[in-house]
Amino acid sequence: MRDLDLLATFLEVHRAASITGAATRLGMSQPAVSERLARLERQVGEPLFTRSRAGVVATPAGDRLAARVAEPVDRLRQVWAEPASEVAGLVRIGGASDVIAARVVPALAPLVARGLRAEFTLGLAGDLLDRAALGELDLVLSSIRRTGPGVRYRGLIDEEFVLVGPPALARTIDPARLADDPLAALAHLPLVAYDAQLSIIRRYWRSQFGRRPANPVVLVVPDLRGVLAAVVAGVGVSAVPRYLADPAISSGTVEVLHHPAEPPLNTLHLAIPSQEPPSAATSSVIDRLIERARTWDTL
Repeated sequence: MRDLDLLATFLEVHRAASITGAATRLGMSQPAVSERLARLERQVGEPLFTRSRAGVVATPAGDRLAARVAEPVDRLRQVWAEPASEVAGLVRIGGASDVIAARVVPALAPLVARGLRAEFTLGLAGDLLDRAALGELDLVLSSIRRTGPGVRYRGLIDEEFVLVGPPALARTIDPARLADDPLAALAHLPLVAYDAQLSIIRRYWRSQFGRRPANPVVLVVPDLRGVLAAVVAGVGVSAVPRYLADPAISSGTVEVLHHPAEPPLNTLHLAIPSQEPPSAATSSVIDRLIERARTWDTL
């Protein structure tokens, strides 16, 4: 039996004639919608849409499938739908700008329609965790987990990171040397970093090569979408989450430079102030993010 979520996503895309529009309606990221469509197309065995800059157009197979499944899928979604109860209150949420834009805002859109008010503070995890411990934020999405009082953590999703670079720089890597001594083979490549401490790149290098990178850092951009844009532009190489990198990898604007036996994972946590129980509105946000995280593309 095919996954109802795949068919429901397919129907939203078919009705909106747009992956972007469907993602907004579903409270999902565009890459997650694209990944679901790809899975369904593999199951069906033929393309369901043709894609262009203007959106998507259903193929004859796509129109036939929509006609067959629309009514039963809509009935099932009504049966399983959450009660549209009001979600009242303000929730102050902190996180990295790329995570908030790509993951959190689309996920919370249905709660906003039910009365939620949300205020976002963007920044680095350490600063945001300090503010959560002081009670200035109700929830932080953090890629780090610190010990100490004031904040408790709940794991949300494990994200795979990939080392990517533009094709021109990829061609400067000696394949034989990469297989024998990857640290030396990559040492000449300029780095695009998320922060001056090289937090993400440093974790990748240490997990894969046993030491921090000695490569020159040519650009620091505190937004992973900006990091990827710099890589696409040919500035340098970097480690970014796969969900962000996959569209650029598929289009050929970047290439994966290193293929580890064990993909490096980074856990995204929900950091919740522990001084007192979260409000009903904050609990609704936490529940919604945990629910939506099950649909986010990871590996």
